[in-house]
Amino acid sequence: MSAALWIVGGFLVLTVLLGLLAVRRQESGGLAEWSVGGRSLGPVFIWVLMAGEGYTSFSYLGAAGWGYNYGAPVLYVVAYMSCGYALGYVVGPMLWGYARKHGLVSLSDMAAHRYRRPWLGAAVAVLATVFLLPYIQLQITGMGVVLSTVSYGRIGLDLAYFLAFAVTTGFVVVSGLRGSAWVSVLKDALVILTLGFLAVYVPLHYFDGYGEFLGRLADEKAEWLALPGHGGERSGYGVGWFASTTLLNSLTVVIFPTTVAGYLGARDADTLRRNAVWLPAYNVLLFVPMLLGMAALFVVPGLTGAGSNLALFELVTDSLPPWAVGLVGVAAALSSIVPMGVFMLVIGTMWGRSVLSLLPRFRNREKGLSQLVVVVAGGLALLMTYTAPNTLVRLSLISYEGMAQLLPLLLLGLVWRRMSLYGGVCGLAVGVALVCCLVFTGNDPVWGVNAGLLALLVNLAVAVLVSLYGPTGPADPRDDADVLAREEFTDARLPGIDDRDRDRDGDGGGGGGGERAGSVRRR
Repeated sequence: MSAALWIVGGFLVLTVLLGLLAVRRQESGGLAEWSVGGRSLGPVFIWVLMAGEGYTSFSYLGAAGWGYNYGAPVLYVVAYMSCGYALGYVVGPMLWGYARKHGLVSLSDMAAHRYRRPWLGAAVAVLATVFLLPYIQLQITGMGVVLSTVSYGRIGLDLAYFLAFAVTTGFVVVSGLRGSAWVSVLKDALVILTLGFLAVYVPLHYFDGYGEFLGRLADEKAEWLALPGHGGERSGYGVGWFASTTLLNSLTVVIFPTTVAGYLGARDADTLRRNAVWLPAYNVLLFVPMLLGMAALFVVPGLTGAGSNLALFELVTDSLPPWAVGLVGVAAALSSIVPMGVFMLVIGTMWGRSVLSLLPRFRNREKGLSQLVVVVAGGLALLMTYTAPNTLVRLSLISYEGMAQLLPLLLLGLVWRRMSLYGGVCGLAVGVALVCCLVFTGNDPVWGVNAGLLALLVNLAVAVLVSLYGPTGPADPRDDADVLAREEFTDARLPGIDDRDRDRDGDGGGGGGGERAGSVRRR
């Protein structure tokens, strides 16, 4: 027990130090440096950062719990993340180029710029905050459960919740996105080490190898190995739900505010393309907690309710010495801290740039206000964890489905000039209202399909029809190049820099082709 506590405490201190050391690499103290790392993160940092956002405490708790309770339906996580990375190969460079060209630092920034309405950016920031706060609360809860479990109850849940808030806030406020990237390196090293070990150790320790384990699973728990998993059709997780949820989440993840923060932090567009190619390899690690959750069916049967989320840690604490339990616990705790830090940073950035800066007295204090909002957002999630944990947990039911309703307004609006402000806002309002109605009345899935996907289809239809046949509002005098995202396969054009490069390469006067050629050679 003492060994586990020393290891956990030591790594939490190291986490804060890494975040603080990252400040030394910052070139300036502006909002862009703090919120998107000065748009200078290379392939390694972008890879570990975006992998860290996708591999949260859910991977240790929820994935094992779903494997324990249902089995095959949990594979939707691997499916949608892999499909989302493929979409990110195109969408990531497109958003990166658009944001760099216009000096934007968040999703709400893009909405305000595309439609020339600052209030729309503020509305997107508020809506995104509603859907992101549950994730912060869930990461605090997840870290609390992990720390309490691996310390054999020595660290109470209340103290663990506060540690999650304090450690994350400590380095994010000071070091921003770069600090999260540095901590992601430590976190990923521990995740790969511990899960790789557990993938070999648990089957050998309890079943004398994978042959015995998989044989028993096929013979005794066959229901867990095919959709709709344990519980049959009454679980609601059949083929229709699996396919629709995979489609919806893979579309949503590319415009999720934390994913966009990773895009905007990249050094260049090619970094994001290489990242999209290699990120699916990280998903292999997700199979480990899923399999171990099903292994726990034989070792610790009878777990019910929230107790099933501890399936993996029941195996760990039962079979490993305290120092090894501490290492696994640290890896799981960092899997909460890294994504939680990015969630808090994104909320702070959107409020500092798109909401509070609308007040004239605050326009020159964006970074300081953003850092203040980070503390407030984390504190609010911590307070709700203590006083009303079920409130935000209920909101988390519509987090991805609600964020998906921004797709027509933002992503379609960046590639289709005729998308109007009225169309985008009407579609968004209808989509959010419909998904909330379906989810909170217990109709998700509806007809075997994810309710969020149905709401998105209605949202899209309304947005397109209103844009084509509804009021158009004042004409936008800007050229397409200033409104749409057209940088899918080239670096963003930077006035002056690109001109000098074209002259140097002998492409002066070559028009669009010369710009593209100069950009490719530069990379």
